[in-house]
Amino acid sequence: MEIHQFAVVHPDAKIGKDVKIGPFVTIDDNVEIGDGTIIDSGAVVRSGARIGKNCHIHASAVISDVPQDLKFQGEDTVAIIGDNTVIREFVTIHRGTASKGKTVIGNNCLIMAYSHVAHDCNLGNHIIMSNSVQLAGEVVVDDWAIIAGGALVHQFTRIGCHSMIQGGALVNKDIPPYCMAARYPIAYEGVNKVGLHRRGYTSEQIDAIADVYRAIYDSGMNITQSLDEAAKLPDSPERDIIIDFVRASKRGIVRKPS
Repeated sequence: MEIHQFAVVHPDAKIGKDVKIGPFVTIDDNVEIGDGTIIDSGAVVRSGARIGKNCHIHASAVISDVPQDLKFQGEDTVAIIGDNTVIREFVTIHRGTASKGKTVIGNNCLIMAYSHVAHDCNLGNHIIMSNSVQLAGEVVVDDWAIIAGGALVHQFTRIGCHSMIQGGALVNKDIPPYCMAARYPIAYEGVNKVGLHRRGYTSEQIDAIADVYRAIYDSGMNITQSLDEAAKLPDSPERDIIIDFVRASKRGIVRKPS
């Protein structure tokens, strides 16, 4: 463990092996930091932070600060960051409220500079958030999603796995899995073929995903009827993930542009 002489570390904080803490870092009590994590100068780690192994918290990031929620009454909540996750400069991640009790960021994520993850958000693994992405409270982001720079995501929205969102987008509807979303107002722009190929999906799997979305968006039916049609397509895990996502959506999914 290497702690700079100008860092302020509460004696009750639990610091793992081979952790490096730079100058002017502040670490409160009720904090846990996993082995091999690096925390750069000026970062602030507040009470309730649970940081995994081999993470890198860059300069002036703020982890587990009090939520910007008027309903918050000082309840005991946490902000959890998984292993191998990188938090870049000036990122702010707030801890949970009584609603969920925790804000979660998974393993192997990259949260780029000036982004914000609000209270009770739940991010999966391998998420990329480009610079200045802003997530409002209780947003869910599934594994392997990519959110390009400057996107604004409305509270309670869900972003599906392997999806990609255009920079500067205003996301106020759920984004289904495996798709690209762009334009204003935000809309379905097709299957994220390039991203899926990069992650090992075969052309046959990608074509099957496209067939599901044709059933949903091009059938001329209402959403319930179109999902019934999609369910008649050949069995595949991807088909079921899409159908389950759309059926569970409370905000409604993005539509196809007219």
